[in-house]
Parts: sequence; C-alpha cells; structure tokens
Amino acid sequence: MKKKKVVNIGIAVAVCLLIGFLSSFATQSSVNDWYTTLNKPSFNPPNSIFAPIWTILYVLMGVSAGIVWSKGFHHVWVKTALYHFGFQLLLNALWSIVFFGLKSPTWALFVILALLTLIILTMKWFKVVSKLAAYLLIPYLLWVCFATVLNYNIWMLN
Repeated sequence: MKKKKVVNIGIAVAVCLLIGFLSSFATQSSVNDWYTTLNKPSFNPPNSIFAPIWTILYVLMGVSAGIVWSKGFHHVWVKTALYHFGFQLLLNALWSIVFFGLKSPTWALFVILALLTLIILTMKWFKVVSKLAAYLLIPYLLWVCFATVLNYNIWMLN
C-alpha cells in the first residue's frame, strides 16, 4: 500500500474517531439519567454495545474515506464524494446532540432521516471512486437503518 494512502486512511480514521468522541459528550450527558426513563422497544440493545459498535463503524468510515481521499482531491468526483461524507459525518454528530443533548427524539428522527439520505448519497459517490470504499460503508448504513427504527419506536412510545 502506498504511503500516501496509509497516511490518508490514518488521518480519516482519526477524524472519524474524534467526531465520535466529541459527540459522545452529548450522549454521556443523558444516557444514565434521561435515557433510562424513556420507554424503549423490546429490541433495544443494551447500552454497553453502542460504544464498541460505533468505534468499529467509525474506523470503517475512516478507512473508506481515506481510500477515496487517496485517489486525489483534485478529482471532482473525489471532492464530491468527500463533501457528502463530511456532511453526513456532521449529521451523525448532530443526531447525538439532538437526541441526547437536547433530549428530543422527535427532532432526532428528522436528523437521522437526513443522515440516512446522505449516507446513501455518500455511498453512491464513493462507488464512483472506489467500490471497496462504498462497500465498507454498508455496516454503517445498516446500523443507522436500525438506529432509525429504534429512534422512531422511542418517539412513538414516549
């Protein structure tokens, strides 16, 4: 693997993990008090699995973005793909702030629906640049689909 590609992947993974770490502050502010008072569906996973799953997803997202970035930011398709990636990453962080920080499952549902749309668009553009990069986002897409169903059910139950 070329050194440039390894560096790009390393930086992208670090950025994704940093965004995840920063957004976890909003989560931690409510997960042990407000969140415990909510009615949740029977398929709600235990809180202990969220951090490991998100860590894996952020690493996969970073590897994916690093692969695309290594194709050269001067290419319009690479720029377009990475802009989509950046916007979806911001919405990813915003969801935690809205759901846990603002304690609003209603508004979080709107955010996560927009996030899903941007993930799909990101995958579309990543596939133009690198099929592998697009495929690495599949677990993320599936998890956010699950999170959307979970968010919807929490909203309905509360």
